[in-house]
Amino acid sequence: MTFPRWWPMLLLMVGGTAWCAWAADPAESKSALETDPQGWIDLLAGDDLFAQWGRVPLPPGSRLSAKNPWSLDPQTRILRCDGVGVHENLQYKKEFGDGILHVEWRFQPVEGKKGYNSGVYVRNSADGRVWHQAQVGNQNVGFIFGDTLVDGQLKRVRLAGQGPQRGKEPGQWNVFEITCQGPRITLWVNGAVTCEWKDCQVRQGQVGLEAEGWVIEFRNVKFKESR
Repeated sequence: MTFPRWWPMLLLMVGGTAWCAWAADPAESKSALETDPQGWIDLLAGDDLFAQWGRVPLPPGSRLSAKNPWSLDPQTRILRCDGVGVHENLQYKKEFGDGILHVEWRFQPVEGKKGYNSGVYVRNSADGRVWHQAQVGNQNVGFIFGDTLVDGQLKRVRLAGQGPQRGKEPGQWNVFEITCQGPRITLWVNGAVTCEWKDCQVRQGQVGLEAEGWVIEFRNVKFKESR
């Protein structure tokens, strides 16, 4: 999903305290996967992608496109999404609670085009009505938004901050890590934390990837459960 140019100035708190940090010189850190490569679940393992993942239409309740945009290369283990003309999620069928989702992604460059768009999700409902997205794009990444439950009611939450973008150009690999710990959801992008939400009331759900109009690839999609 896309936002106008003034989105970095926006901070909306729904159902609690939320903030996104965009420091001029954010503290650099290694990814959790690089720091400790043990104990991760490979979500792209196996020969049958759709035995573990399911297509969820967007908006929720609508019909799936006749075009299936998802394919997994058996050699490289890269998941390719030809999202042109399609809007849907691919969601892992197992629900996770606390832990870390690691995802690497890159867009296929299109000459003269802008507005690259996709998303990475945590704690989604199986039908996609409850969702928490880390925005994926070109120069519009680093924040979290979604439709979440606040005191049992569905509410929209948007968290955005102002500061340098950490997204790389189309064709280059980006790394996201979303850490869920109780009510806290933290987004780490290409070496630094860019956003933190302290009051998420949805404590578990499915992780997901979004098809939204562009060709995008994903690799090293892994989850490490907290113990």
